[in-house]
Amino acid sequence: MTKFSQYNFKDAINASLKQINFDEPTEVQEAVIPLVNKKKDVIVQSMTGSGKTHAFLLPILNSITKEPTVQALIATPSRELAYQIYEDTQAILKNFGEDYNAFIFVGGTDKQRQQRKLAAHQPQIAIGTPGRLWDLIKENDLHVENVERFVVDEADMTLDMGFLDDVVNIAAKMPEHHETAVFSATIPQKLEPFLQKYLTGPKKIEIKNSHVISKNVDNWLMFTHGRDKKALIYKLMTIGEPYMVLVFANTKKSVDEIYEYLKQQGLKVARLHGGLTPRERKRVMKQIENLEFQFVVATDLAARGIDINGVSHVINAEIPEDLEFFVHRVGRTGRNGMSGVAITLYDPGEENKVAEIEHMGIKFHPKEIKNGEIVEGYDRDRRIQRKATTEKLDNKLVGYVKKQKVKRKPGYKKKIKNAISTEKRQQRRIKNRQEKRDLRKARRNKSL
Repeated sequence: MTKFSQYNFKDAINASLKQINFDEPTEVQEAVIPLVNKKKDVIVQSMTGSGKTHAFLLPILNSITKEPTVQALIATPSRELAYQIYEDTQAILKNFGEDYNAFIFVGGTDKQRQQRKLAAHQPQIAIGTPGRLWDLIKENDLHVENVERFVVDEADMTLDMGFLDDVVNIAAKMPEHHETAVFSATIPQKLEPFLQKYLTGPKKIEIKNSHVISKNVDNWLMFTHGRDKKALIYKLMTIGEPYMVLVFANTKKSVDEIYEYLKQQGLKVARLHGGLTPRERKRVMKQIENLEFQFVVATDLAARGIDINGVSHVINAEIPEDLEFFVHRVGRTGRNGMSGVAITLYDPGEENKVAEIEHMGIKFHPKEIKNGEIVEGYDRDRRIQRKATTEKLDNKLVGYVKKQKVKRKPGYKKKIKNAISTEKRQQRRIKNRQEKRDLRKARRNKSL
């Protein structure tokens, strides 16, 4: 079993790791650290909560010198992620001397103050959001001509949030000889041109989790029956004694509505979404870290890479539009060997979305509330089975089936059955004709 002590890190790093109780590297750290130490470009695909931050941070900190010049640049798409990486960096730098510095640069903060700070002193490590980093670089405030390592963290999220152009601009300013490390939960096709242009012979690492979500998470599914979700969420929060509950909704509007409702019920609750000012978001995150709130309502902004310690329950008030976010949300609980509960609420007509999540390899346990207690729920498979016939049909036929069901005319079931039979016959004919064409073509080619 590998230990951090085997990597020959500086004494200052080993001391800091001991203080934060880091003894053994995670799977992604064990795979990445030796490659970064060997100055290789890397593309790392690993899920949230796998320990990606320290996989690049530790070898970077092990290589920096006292020279007051930017030696490592770390770009990450959200302010919260930037602050988290900055705090992780400071925790390791704690045992370094005063000559070692990391600065953070994010949008929504005082740019002129940052410019004055950079004019006086350049840090060894610069961390920030792509937009602000690029602003400071192009105006020659942040000097990157001596950068040895460039890290793009949460690259897929960077793409989704529209920051890839800023990252490309930053990459174009990097010196000829430097290493690039790209970390991401997924590698979208639109990211490939950047990877091919700016990385040299990269080593690709993919950490496949044996479980899509942690095996420590009890994954519940609750049907709302079209009832008020806010009231249901309140009941879930007040049944038993949850340590900390994190509620996810898809929009700022939904977050605000749930937040106001829970406040009216007398709960001390925080909210976290992109509509808050940077100062408010930073303050709320600090209060959450200090365990001042037992209940937090958030958009998916809080689901990517942000560590909120002690989350015992996650409630999906709405199924996310991008199902990848389901994994990121649920990944907020069941961490560090602790158990957790993830509760997903779904409305009538959302069975298909639930089925898509299950197709990802996630298993739900149906639950419902009866007499103020959470009990086993009914099997939703019977609903899916009733819908299975229409899901495999041509889109036009699906529309016809729905139309006939709405009309409810006498004999509509027979009409639907006949329409399905006709569709199947037509599909068989088309398939047979195509097979005959392929056979004739193969014979012609063979005779040539």
